[in-house]
Amino acid sequence: MAAPHRIDVHHHFVPQIYKDALITLGSACPAPGYQAPIANWSLERSLDQMDEAGIASAIVSVTTPGIHFGDDGAARKLARQCNEAGARMVADRPQRFGLFAALPLPDIDASLNEIAYALDELKADGIGLYTSYEAGGVKFLGDPAFAPLLSELDRRKALVFVHPTSCVCCSDLQPGIADAIIEYGTDTTRTIASLVFGGAAARFPHIRYIFCHAGGTMPYLIQRFVDFSGRDKAAMNAAMPNGMLHELTRFHYDLAQTAHPGSVGALRNIIPLSQILFGTDYPYGFGCADQVTRIAACGFTAAELASVDRSNALRLLPRFGTLEDRLQRPARRDEHVVEPATPSAAPARGVPTPAARDRAATEKT
Repeated sequence: MAAPHRIDVHHHFVPQIYKDALITLGSACPAPGYQAPIANWSLERSLDQMDEAGIASAIVSVTTPGIHFGDDGAARKLARQCNEAGARMVADRPQRFGLFAALPLPDIDASLNEIAYALDELKADGIGLYTSYEAGGVKFLGDPAFAPLLSELDRRKALVFVHPTSCVCCSDLQPGIADAIIEYGTDTTRTIASLVFGGAAARFPHIRYIFCHAGGTMPYLIQRFVDFSGRDKAAMNAAMPNGMLHELTRFHYDLAQTAHPGSVGALRNIIPLSQILFGTDYPYGFGCADQVTRIAACGFTAAELASVDRSNALRLLPRFGTLEDRLQRPARRDEHVVEPATPSAAPARGVPTPAARDRAATEKT
């Protein structure tokens, strides 16, 4: 049985300091609020999920509702505390975890300071951003207000993971329909459009973006993206001198909670295989092994699946390739390459899972 090999670029962690911050906000906590997946997250559960799904490494990030809840000082403190908690996870298990560091946006100056601290001191693998921010009105990432931030990320050739959130204009629009169902994909599309149509993607070409959920609704709107980019030739030549598709096809896209032949097929008709990455969105969804099964059912060949599972991410995160040879941990469960996991009874409270027992024995040596 092959050793765990997948690299999960969309995997959340929830340090206690973040749980405490959301609990303190109470009813003022923005959507999606203090949900059960956040409350129930633990390092042990995350590792069990990774072992079960054959995930060798996960790059962790703070999920929505994000870091900034209206107080710049509190956001600076929370971002620093979350980043240091993530860095400790990486230091304890460098072959298992990487970190996309959080920023206290929309505070630009504080975010520039946190970029320096996270990348230079904590050695984070990249930076995590959200698709939009409230700063005197809604601002997407291509807004000129973010130019100093993008300039610094471009100078550093940073890897930037862009996670969706609910735009303040459009949260809780329909009772019983969570923002994650429609608005997250829509907000991802809005921020991609702002970067490309506004020219920021071309002005800062060295930022290596990862957009979540197969690029949101962008693949379905591709005719409009392309057609409208050609209406004002002078403006579009200035904003995207190499053309719309040049920008869209150099971004990267994960398949977290988008593993359906329809959405994956639409993405693949536009985006090269080399830009498509494995992601789970843990602790959301139905577990990491379920995501593995769904991706395998999307029409990839074995060689293509190997690229999505690992080698595409290795180009962005080469340090996991150098650690791979030292990864001596035996596979703990079935790889679930095609077949879903067989349901089994949950262990009694206090009884460690097989993965936990194996990991404890390995990490004590």
